[in-house]
Amino acid sequence: MNRSILLRRLGYQFLGLVFLVVCAMFFVTTIAVYHKDFTPVAMVRLDTDRAGNQLGKGADVKIRGVVVGEVAAVRVAGDGSTTHAALDLALKPDMLDEIPANVSARLLPKTLFGERYVALQLPQEPAPRHLAAGDVIPQDRSSAAIELQKVLDDVMPLLQSVQPQKLSATLSAVANALDGRGEQLGSTLVKLSDYLGGLNPSLPDIKADIAGLADVSDTYAKAAPDFLQALSDLTTTSKTLVDEQQRLAGFFSSVTTASTDLASFLRVNENNIIQLTVSAQSTLDVLAKYAPEYPCLLQQVAESVPRAYEAFGYGTDQMNHVTIRFIADRTKYLPGVDTPKYLDKRGPRCYPQVVPPGRWPQYPPDGPVQDGSSHPALPPGENPPLPGNGIIGGGSATPAGSLANSPAEQDLIATLVAPELGTTPDAVPGWSSLLLGPLYRGAEVEVQ
Repeated sequence: MNRSILLRRLGYQFLGLVFLVVCAMFFVTTIAVYHKDFTPVAMVRLDTDRAGNQLGKGADVKIRGVVVGEVAAVRVAGDGSTTHAALDLALKPDMLDEIPANVSARLLPKTLFGERYVALQLPQEPAPRHLAAGDVIPQDRSSAAIELQKVLDDVMPLLQSVQPQKLSATLSAVANALDGRGEQLGSTLVKLSDYLGGLNPSLPDIKADIAGLADVSDTYAKAAPDFLQALSDLTTTSKTLVDEQQRLAGFFSSVTTASTDLASFLRVNENNIIQLTVSAQSTLDVLAKYAPEYPCLLQQVAESVPRAYEAFGYGTDQMNHVTIRFIADRTKYLPGVDTPKYLDKRGPRCYPQVVPPGRWPQYPPDGPVQDGSSHPALPPGENPPLPGNGIIGGGSATPAGSLANSPAEQDLIATLVAPELGTTPDAVPGWSSLLLGPLYRGAEVEVQ
């Protein structure tokens, strides 16, 4: 009895052990099948600069979008001085006949945020030999591959900064917001297209305005230092105004009082001022007409001052003091003959101070002055008459051709007067003949 029970118990234990062994073999077999340990593969190696974080064991190996294997391992290889990434690729043996030996590889992402996979690139001129187990596949070094890798490297910091879960939530919210509103969105896009179509003809003007704005901005940028300096200088002015505010207040008070007094004056004398303006209009018109002559006149007056100082000995020990009185002619007034006239209507002009040789000063370049005189001036070459009574500016005329006030008479008077003055004849003032000439001719000259 006990023996049968013992045998039954041993049988149960054996069956339990067999069950455990079968379960263990099932799990081992399942894991081996998952790892494709029973799948025949051809192992090749891919050498690349780097694999990246998105490429790991089990990543797909594709050629023209068809999966031909997977990444069996990712490891670091090198001789110590230089290192690189070595990827062991497990390829399907039946696909090796479709892959040339000179194939290359790229590491591309499946999606924007997805893992990478190995993309085998077929060459333009395939080699006659096919890829075999144990071969080494190089990394694609073409310009297109380099540019693509650079783009991916530049986008990587952006992808790392963008949180996929938040981006997914945002895209889901946008999708929910647009759900059922396709017609409205289409209508909005149509209107937007119309707006852009209407804006398109104005694009050259907008471009010109933007270019002009750039020029203006450049001008302001160049003027900015001067503008800032002006603002800095303005602070000094503002500080001065603050320091002198009491004086300014007093000044404003005085200006207010003066303004009040001026307003009272204008209110009382407004009619007189208007009348003065009306009556002075004719005088102002004449002054305005001859305004071009004033600069020349004032300049000649200013230039005559040194000559007058020189003529009268100003600043020397022998300074002359001469007073000349012009006595009016007391002859009978003849109506129509002695009536003052002004016939010269030529307007403002400037006569030269230095008279050309052989021309009498009262003859300007454009002819004698039409002053309305009843006795016209003598033509050039004749001496002007002097007053019969010897007084400058009045009297009857002397006969034409007289030697009075001629160069010969001036030289004679200078020779006679020089010994009295203690000088030479050429140093005698030229105006002495006007004073002494009438005396030698028996006329009367009054000098004070």
